[in-house]
Amino acid sequence: MEQLIVDPGKLYRLPWNMADNGITWLEPTAQCNLNCFGCYRKNIKNSHKPMAEIKHELDFYRSQRKSDCISIAGGDPLLYPNIIELVAEVKSRGLKPIINTNGIALTKELLHDLKKAGVFGFTFHIDSKQGRGRGKNWEGKNELELNELRLHFAQMVADEGDIACSFNSTVYADTIQYVPELVNWAQKHIDIVDTMVFILFRYITPDLPFDFYAGDKKIIFDDIHYHSDHEEVTNLIAQDAVQEIRKKNPDFEPAAFLNGTKKADDFKWLLTERIGTKDKIFGYLDNKFIEMAMTLYHLKEDRYLSYASPKTLSLGRSILLNLWPFNKSVRKALKNYLKYVGSNPLRGLKKVHMQSIMIIQPVDFMENGDQSMCDGCPDITYWKDKNGEEKLVWSCRLEEPMQYGEFLKTVPKKKKVVGKQPNKIEIELPHN
Repeated sequence: MEQLIVDPGKLYRLPWNMADNGITWLEPTAQCNLNCFGCYRKNIKNSHKPMAEIKHELDFYRSQRKSDCISIAGGDPLLYPNIIELVAEVKSRGLKPIINTNGIALTKELLHDLKKAGVFGFTFHIDSKQGRGRGKNWEGKNELELNELRLHFAQMVADEGDIACSFNSTVYADTIQYVPELVNWAQKHIDIVDTMVFILFRYITPDLPFDFYAGDKKIIFDDIHYHSDHEEVTNLIAQDAVQEIRKKNPDFEPAAFLNGTKKADDFKWLLTERIGTKDKIFGYLDNKFIEMAMTLYHLKEDRYLSYASPKTLSLGRSILLNLWPFNKSVRKALKNYLKYVGSNPLRGLKKVHMQSIMIIQPVDFMENGDQSMCDGCPDITYWKDKNGEEKLVWSCRLEEPMQYGEFLKTVPKKKKVVGKQPNKIEIELPHN
């Protein structure tokens, strides 16, 4: 029997669900200062929502869903004129404000003001297909060359102090080769980089064997916002990324996941948690460690953990010394740590940090046209339909109800075959 790259039976299924989740997604604006290939949202100038509308959405979230943090996204939220007031509003509700940004509009002065307002963390989206060209020219730089820009933002946040720092990157067929080195880069800066997230590219392309419908109306392919006129590889899966990472990090071991709505063994959000220093990873924390962390946090805070503070993540040594009796993966990491310190006692002065690596696998098309989404997705956002009904919906597909009033359905294309079976249906499928 072929060995699985990642065995779902050995992972903890994250307990996030529609009503009780680590994250909820808020979009105060659709305006952005980049037009990234692969983006799920139209760039709409002067699309800023009034603060009263934002507060109403936050009220609706509270009525529908427990959350640990609010991901403030867009568009780019740093272009929102009331961003400081918005951060303060989220903070006043006992939630962690996380700003998802490309970073272009971030200055030291704005960062300082956002910290005073209560910002908990930043997630910077940086990859080689964003068309960056302002200031220092990043156009044409590959993923590794962009580490200079990543480090710039990580250091800026670290200098301000006590703010979580994460990075997102969309991964394409021609950039997945860089993922292992990005994982290694994150380790070298484990003291100031808390999380690395890799989002596998999804788009609608001419070679997909499906027609798209809003109700019974067939939708013209190139009217759909997230489409490409060229054939693209759109079926990368989380297992592919893990396989690539293990070429340079053979011990890399995920611990938890969210499954697909149509496939229980799909890794829609695949979480790996590691513990170490800038020059040595002592181990990968296992499914039981994540379960323990989620359970204890929920017992204490009545919600599931999403982002942890840099102060908490720097307590790796305490985790090793205090939790080893309760968890096998901590014991293994402690043994490696003791060997590391034993060969040079001065290493005991170094802080030990925890760091997360997340791989996100968006919508997948099933053979019958069903769309497998993230079950318990954290990036759920607000939508009011044409009848005035307020709903929680997937943010990555919000353009569909905005344009067509509902999410699009996919129907397999029919192909006539000459021969004895003239009505036979042939479907070309992605490998997942």
